[in-house]
Amino acid sequence: MKRRNVIKGLALLPVAGSIISQKSVVASPITHANSVNILPVTEASFMADTNIFRRIGVEPVINCMGTYTIIGGSIERPAVREAMEAAAHNFVQYDELADAIGQRLADLTGAEWGMVSAGCAAGLKHITAACVTGGNPEKLIRIPDLTGFDKTEVIIPRYSRNAYDHGIRNIGVTIVHVSTPEELENAINSKTAMIYLTAGSQSEAGQPLSLEAISAIAKPKNIPVLIDVAAQNLTIPPVHFKRGATLVAYSGGKAICGPQCAGLMLGDKSILMSAWQASSPHHGPGRDNKVGREEMIGMMAAVEDWIKRDHAGDWKKWLSWLDTISKKISGIDGIKATITEPTGLSNKSPVLKVSWDPAKLHVTGFEIAEELGRNKPRIALAARDESDGITSVNITTGQMQAGEEKIIAERLYEVLSKNRQAKPEMSAPAANLNGTWDVSIKFFSSTSQHSFTIVQDGNWFSGTHKADFDTRNLSGTIDGGQIKFESTIRIIADNINYLFQGTVNGDTMSGDIHLGEYRTAKFTAIRNSAKPARKRIQIPGGPPLAT
Repeated sequence: MKRRNVIKGLALLPVAGSIISQKSVVASPITHANSVNILPVTEASFMADTNIFRRIGVEPVINCMGTYTIIGGSIERPAVREAMEAAAHNFVQYDELADAIGQRLADLTGAEWGMVSAGCAAGLKHITAACVTGGNPEKLIRIPDLTGFDKTEVIIPRYSRNAYDHGIRNIGVTIVHVSTPEELENAINSKTAMIYLTAGSQSEAGQPLSLEAISAIAKPKNIPVLIDVAAQNLTIPPVHFKRGATLVAYSGGKAICGPQCAGLMLGDKSILMSAWQASSPHHGPGRDNKVGREEMIGMMAAVEDWIKRDHAGDWKKWLSWLDTISKKISGIDGIKATITEPTGLSNKSPVLKVSWDPAKLHVTGFEIAEELGRNKPRIALAARDESDGITSVNITTGQMQAGEEKIIAERLYEVLSKNRQAKPEMSAPAANLNGTWDVSIKFFSSTSQHSFTIVQDGNWFSGTHKADFDTRNLSGTIDGGQIKFESTIRIIADNINYLFQGTVNGDTMSGDIHLGEYRTAKFTAIRNSAKPARKRIQIPGGPPLAT
């Protein structure tokens, strides 16, 4: 990302209201986010005991990360909340509602048709079902058993494999990987249901498997191309259609600031009609992905609101917030603050990078992020260590609210200006970890038997972690009797990081495991004292004389 780049992409948006008809669900008076009726956040208001989350013992968070689902995605626009509230007061036949919204979204976006799903990942699932079944309900109710189906394969470029394509895999299809145009040509056959790819640098024009290149191969063979642009800004019309996409999938709860549990699917009407058939309220594999009338109307309102929004004004406001924070911390010795302005469509909002030498301030970006994220008022921001030894935290503006920039500036100044001492050296190891350990891991509702093989070198150790399905490397430290180590399972499109923390006492160790988004587990380990069998190896002098 280049510093202070001119804002790009806004020209793709129509003049405010130019395609909003008089039937707009947000045509009535609405208090918008930039209205004077919305009071700025203050530390007092943020910390109020009346906060609905704090009333049940959950501490809210100021979001400087962006549109991450784990902390709530995005803040719904006032127009969205008003539309959802209005939709909650009447019953409606869902197929009739879906048809009307499909047409309305088409009118708004310039797509052939639109559909609202229960999140973007659910939309991927429904579209895959549509491409596999062709709208035939006899096939639909047999998913994920695709025995006898004509279409059972989905092609995905290797660069596009990701954790969200579980939605596609849930249909029971066979995933076919390709890395070159030639491999794509050879992979397409009568069983190919669709091609799926994600937005990113490798899908851009000029790349071997760009959206344009894939579409040029797929279109003559009548293979639908679905591009996942979950975190992107909505363009009117979506630029991906001109590049050759058949269908485009957006998250409702990210840049568009619609309902968190809604997705926006745009494109080919026949496929989206079949995708709606594969969605709740219809029975079948998509019945568990229910989207309510409130979310459907709210998503449509979000699109209407997106077209009316002053995007240039939002950008200017975000920059002013970062300027407030930057000025506050600029006087701290050793701190460098740099604003970057992304020009791509994904996660598009200005970012303030605050960097320093951890050897001079005696603190890392991770430690600052932890201090801000775990203490009141809680602030979630990203941390990163660079290869040149510099550490940093990033403040992303897209989901910040007016007034929060002052709270962030004060807290960041407070933690960065502390006078810290250099960290003491680790204590001598209290145990020798060399050898093999039998490990019991207690998950929430089951227990697994693993093993460690460890080689220790002073305060450092490494080795292998044999888990349920594979063996991977581990590494860590022992500081007195305190142990910290990690191992990571990596399979295509997924990874799980095991972060162990505990104590060792002679031939036993125990503690907790941090599993990232999968929360926590506990472990106990006992040194395996069995000695390996000793056996002389005898080598034949030539070919075997018997088998």
